[in-house]
Amino acid sequence: MSTSQIQHLISMINQISSNNNYKKSDEETASFVANHIRNFWARSMKEQILRYATEDGSELSNASRIALTQL
Repeated sequence: MSTSQIQHLISMINQISSNNNYKKSDEETASFVANHIRNFWARSMKEQILRYATEDGSELSNASRIALTQL
């Protein structure tokens, strides 16, 4: 996985979380984000972002981090 690929995925998941932060809590936002990722992200994308979350995850927003635990 290249650095630019993972950076793009981090940016995407954080943007999805940010765009849906009108939900009542990080958990509700995370649920929406997890469903979005399940439905629209390719398996390889999911594997890469999950690996990043396990190995580092420092650039993920709180809602993004919670969403990845729901996958």
